[in-house]
Amino acid sequence: MAAPNEARRRLLRALLAMTSAPLPVLAGEAAVDVPGQPMRAWQAGWLDIHHLATGRGNATFIQLPDGTSLLIDAGASVNGTDVSVATRPDGSRAGEWIGRYVQRHLRRAGLTGLDYLLATHLHPDHTGDVDAASPWSTRGAYRLSGVTDVADLVPVRMLVDRGYPAYAYPARFDAPFAGNYRAFVDARRRAGLGVERFRVGSATQIGARGHRQTALPFEVRNIAANGEVWTGQGEGARSLFPPLASLLKPDWPSENQCSAALRIGYGGFSYFTGGDLTSYTNDGALPWQDVLGPAAHAAGAVTVATADHHGMFDGLNGDVVRTLRPRVWVIPSWHIAHPDMLQLERIFSERLYTGPRDVYATSVMKENLLANGRLTKRLRSHEGHVVVRVLPGGARFYVAVTENSDEGDRVAQVGGMLVA
Repeated sequence: MAAPNEARRRLLRALLAMTSAPLPVLAGEAAVDVPGQPMRAWQAGWLDIHHLATGRGNATFIQLPDGTSLLIDAGASVNGTDVSVATRPDGSRAGEWIGRYVQRHLRRAGLTGLDYLLATHLHPDHTGDVDAASPWSTRGAYRLSGVTDVADLVPVRMLVDRGYPAYAYPARFDAPFAGNYRAFVDARRRAGLGVERFRVGSATQIGARGHRQTALPFEVRNIAANGEVWTGQGEGARSLFPPLASLLKPDWPSENQCSAALRIGYGGFSYFTGGDLTSYTNDGALPWQDVLGPAAHAAGAVTVATADHHGMFDGLNGDVVRTLRPRVWVIPSWHIAHPDMLQLERIFSERLYTGPRDVYATSVMKENLLANGRLTKRLRSHEGHVVVRVLPGGARFYVAVTENSDEGDRVAQVGGMLVA
């Protein structure tokens, strides 16, 4: 039998599915944002989750109910426009645009500085790529791109990643972008700034800073990283990966499979995101490579989820979709391969779970829209920042898409109020 809260949520969702009209706004709640107008500034008690559409990779800026701020990744890929969308709003550095976005929204809320920056793994579309044209920082021997661009613009109180301090599991990653990121970390340490390794199972590592008063608590739970997954009990974690000595080196865990995942809970609302975690097992040959499945089971059913690894072929399997069964999916897309048709089939499948669901993508290339048109036409949006705004208490939320062609934060479209 379902728990009382879960049974109530199912009933509310069923009632909502009977009508396409938005739910009325309850007394004391603010109305939803208005298309054509700038999105309103965060207020105490709201949980805002901004999935940024820069066209260069993942970046998710979160303002928690007490004003605590978290940026998950700051991608800055240098892929050509033959396979990736052009940088939004223009062709300058994506990391700088991310930093300006964060800075702007913090300032509008009367806040300064970024409390946490989480790098889920060390790939350039999550942390920033570099080449000879990338400018040098004035704060250390590293170039500006992605995460380093953000930190150059916005003070970061605590940097969290999966690899600190040795960055040696499963082996040292020596690509230029990884070396640049490590040089950035070294500069932070020398300056006495915070850096920590992501602690699987913890619900306190990314904790409330208490910038504003809020009536109800929230939780940021570290679900998975480095092949470890939260047990669901306390801060316990279990290991999924076999000993490296038992594997052929080509079968060692990949950077994607080591990605950090977390779950945010606020009242009846919950959110899951897992970097580039995958569920593909080489057709059953290497079952332990499915990290996303155990992570989804540890998180449980959620209200909103990202289609991890950009909706690529190896991301969501049927079990993951069936387990998470969110009301809203967000696909962090930007490459010609994002999203994959089979991923869309699963996301929309009512065989995997019943009921309505809204699916948003950040940036989808026209070639993908054409190739997968049967399903991409069902997307609520395929261009723009996707912002999930949860109202005080976490019982109700809506999704707004804002323009990424400039820095005006104008609302392009907004959904009706939904039950969490």
